[in-house]
Amino acid sequence: MDDGAEQKRSAAALFDEHAESYLHSRVHRAGDDLDQLVEWVGSANRAVDVATGAGHTAGALAESGVGQVIGTDAAPQMVRTATRAFPGVTGVVCDAERLPFVANSFDSVTCRIAAHHFPEPTKFVEEVARILEPGGTLAFEDNVAPDDDSLDDFLNRVERIRDPTHVRSHRVGDWLRWVEKAGFTVKISRVITKTLDYDEWVANVDLSAERRERLSAAFADRPPSATEIFEITESEGEIESFANLKLLLRATR
Repeated sequence: MDDGAEQKRSAAALFDEHAESYLHSRVHRAGDDLDQLVEWVGSANRAVDVATGAGHTAGALAESGVGQVIGTDAAPQMVRTATRAFPGVTGVVCDAERLPFVANSFDSVTCRIAAHHFPEPTKFVEEVARILEPGGTLAFEDNVAPDDDSLDDFLNRVERIRDPTHVRSHRVGDWLRWVEKAGFTVKISRVITKTLDYDEWVANVDLSAERRERLSAAFADRPPSATEIFEITESEGEIESFANLKLLLRATR
């Protein structure tokens, strides 16, 4: 069965190249969304942060007093960056859809702004359910697409042009269905917006001139309602900023 292995290798290689940029990324290193995830699992004893990236969530968990924090990522350089930047974090290089931990081994799992890179997100959810002990908490955040088909298509198109390792920003209903099917009870779910500086968003992945042009063209060809939904701002015909829709979800097993 194809488990997206090539997609995962490509994503890991790209993120290895940009680990330092992600460490300093304003969107990733702080925010009310990060604070919320940490608050939801702040009383944990053993936590794993899946697809930790440069380690911001794992580091925040360690700083909050969680006794054991493991940050996992498929990109080895991301794991090295995370453990260097956040000494309280233990790093493990692994696939988010095949976590190398025994069942019922953690009381909390976090995953922040990463799952849109997972080829089979249902496997990720099933793995989280497997490694969490009964009563354990999943604190999750990811970019999501609107229910409107044209807006969904626009969002995922611009994301893939910017970053070919982007698989899909799913809809809120998809995540709720997958989480509940895996045996979780959803306690809290809400959608927030987070404003992104366009130039910083582009710089994080070092776009070629050709992809920059394609991205600009895709924004210019956006559905009329996208300007309001994604809070797109422009100056002299150039995109200045836009807002991502992000699902914040707390669920217990």
